[in-house]
Amino acid sequence: MVNEDGIMNKAMNSGAEMQKQCSLLQLEISPDRIHFLKFILEGYDGLALLSTVDSRQGLVEIRYPDGIENELIILLRNLGPQIEKKFA
Repeated sequence: MVNEDGIMNKAMNSGAEMQKQCSLLQLEISPDRIHFLKFILEGYDGLALLSTVDSRQGLVEIRYPDGIENELIILLRNLGPQIEKKFA
């Protein structure tokens, strides 16, 4: 018979093993394209999370799991013309 503490500890250990390390990328993009980039990243399940640091300047942070930096960079380069900051 397994007690509740044994089950809980096993579940907690399994969760800890599944946690991944994340890296952080800061970008300055066109402020009116922040939502666009956020929706694109959400469409790639598990690729990255976008947080807005300063919406007026278009400063964002992208957190992503270690090991997928190349895929993220390829996506961002392809989106570059659509999200780049334009100066008047």
